[in-house]
Amino acid sequence: MLDNAPRFDHLPAAPGVGYKPQHFTELRAEPGPVAWIEVHAENYMGDGGRPLAQLRALSEQFALSVHGVGLSIGGEGALDADHLARLKKLVGWARPASFSEHLAWSTHGAEFLNDLLPLPYTTATLTRVADHIDQVQSTLGCQMLLENPSSYLAFAESTWAETDFLAELVKRTGCGLLLDVNNVFISATNLGLSAQGYIDAFPLHAVGEIHVGGHDEDADDHGAPLLIDSHGKPVVDPVWALLDITLAKCGPRPVLVEWDTDVPDWPTLRSEAERAARALAPAA
Repeated sequence: MLDNAPRFDHLPAAPGVGYKPQHFTELRAEPGPVAWIEVHAENYMGDGGRPLAQLRALSEQFALSVHGVGLSIGGEGALDADHLARLKKLVGWARPASFSEHLAWSTHGAEFLNDLLPLPYTTATLTRVADHIDQVQSTLGCQMLLENPSSYLAFAESTWAETDFLAELVKRTGCGLLLDVNNVFISATNLGLSAQGYIDAFPLHAVGEIHVGGHDEDADDHGAPLLIDSHGKPVVDPVWALLDITLAKCGPRPVLVEWDTDVPDWPTLRSEAERAARALAPAA
């Protein structure tokens, strides 16, 4: 479908936004600093219609990142062959500059759970996830990026630190990493860890994309802060500060602003992209 469209072979080290159809006209006319867009794979697995037509038009102006939410990379069972085939078809015609998925699971037997659930970091889990990544990369014929999760609990049986687990996956499979800075801040707050310490230990050399987004604030049963990864609000100042620290360590990378619920008008989202551009300027 996009055979005659320009080919963007990589994401630029510039701001991107998660694309929402209500922004189509303004995004094309007044993109501001936005140089690339991300779409969720599962929304574009059909055979036609307005979504694919819009994506075709956008692909002529912006580099494209396809972000999956349904592969269940960490699931105990085999990857869904039909889902993987649909993903291969999408990647084949859309020719994205980047494809990514989550370090999580969302399937049990034949059931699909509409959530991204956490994993214990054990050697058995590492082997299973590595095998699944190998299968995805072999099927798609490209490198995939794996995103660090937002965590609300830690597993007692975990024997690997999350950063070491991700580094070993990179070593075994050759995959890249998607560093979600908002997820780092959420996990560090919820688990009582150091967000900067996590960034210091992260295999930054493998990062192909960075995400920031908003979150909700709550409290647990003991009154301690509990942050929820909602993607429904502006990015908070501590997350922008953590992004500044990250970019100072790793240099400029593609930075995506995620806003998936309570989606604002285009000027509001563009202003978040402008803030991301200001963060990138010193790193560049």
